Amino acid sequence: MHLATRVARAFVPAWLLALGLALAATGAEDGHKLQGVVNVNTASVQELQLLPGVGEARARAIVDLRKQRGGLKSLDELLDVKGIGDASLEKLRPHLALDGKTTARLE
Repeated sequence: MHLATRVARAFVPAWLLALGLALAATGAEDGHKLQGVVNVNTASVQELQLLPGVGEARARAIVDLRKQRGGLKSLDELLDVKGIGDASLEKLRPHLALDGKTTARLE
C-alpha cells in the first residue's frame, strides 16, 4: 500500500470527526436548537461542547473540576469554571443534569 493511501486512511476519519464536532459545537449559534440534557458528571468533552457557549477549553475545565471533586453535587458548582457566570449558568441550566443519561442532540 502506498504511503499516501495509509496516511489518508489514518487522517481522513479523524478529520471528519473533528469537523463534525466543530459543526455540532457551533450548531446552537447557527439556529439549531439543543434538545435533551447533558449529564455533567458523565459527559465527554465532545458532549459538553454541544452546550451553547461551551467550547473545548471550557468543556475540559468542566471535566477537570468534576475529576477534582469526584463528581458534582450541584449545578451551581459550575460557577467555579472560568467563563461560567450566573447568566451563562442560567442559560445552560435547562440542558444540564447531574445524573441519568446524556440525551442532548442538535435539531
